Amino acid sequence: MSKHAASGRRRASAPIAPARPRNASPSGRRRAETKSVSVGCAAQKVAITAATSGLILTAAMPTHAAADDPVQLEPTAIDAPVSADPNADIGFARAGLSSKYDPDAKLASITVAAGSHAVPAAAKGTLSAPLDSSLVQTSGFGHRVSPITGEHGEMHNGQDFAAVCGTAVNAAASGTVVFAGWHPYGGGNRVVIDHGNGVQTTYNHLSNIAVTMGTEVDRGFLVGASGTTGSSTGCHLHFEVMVNGEVVDPLNWL
Repeated sequence: MSKHAASGRRRASAPIAPARPRNASPSGRRRAETKSVSVGCAAQKVAITAATSGLILTAAMPTHAAADDPVQLEPTAIDAPVSADPNADIGFARAGLSSKYDPDAKLASITVAAGSHAVPAAAKGTLSAPLDSSLVQTSGFGHRVSPITGEHGEMHNGQDFAAVCGTAVNAAASGTVVFAGWHPYGGGNRVVIDHGNGVQTTYNHLSNIAVTMGTEVDRGFLVGASGTTGSSTGCHLHFEVMVNGEVVDPLNWL
């Protein structure tokens, strides 16, 4: 009998530890986590590089959102069908802009320099025709042969327009009547209207006068009727424009 049998007891053998799977070791888990983090960082770098280069990429990034709470994307308006009436009229006309020309406002905005030679080009069209009918010029502004004396070099201070006696004569612009009466220097019945800024108009050889001194008139206001009073050879309207007291060619203002 052996010594172990003699003692009647047997030494318990040490328990055998179960074999540990190679991938289940702690060091293995750490290596796996490190690899996952490296992949995530690489994806972020790729996304940043793509964004800076103008590309659009979709990368699966780690998220803490619950798996049972998916993000719902709503369809945009581009997904909606677009339809139009095939019988509808489609026009491409540009909307027009319109404005009302105000000659009185333009006349009032003109600053006239000293001297008739300084009349600005902007004066054109600031005065209206003194006759309702089309203007027919019979004698222009400037030096001419006098129809009364026959002398050469006479200065004609205005424009003569054909008009039968009694034709309505109207104010060329708004203003104040500063003279209405007989003109001793050949104008006959004469009306002078001050329009401000040194600009005045005169209406001569009238058969009658319809306004008095101090009358405030609007553009187109009746001031009298054409005639042949004063130094005149027949019915017509002698129309003048004065700037700072000097006569200028009325055609530059009409």
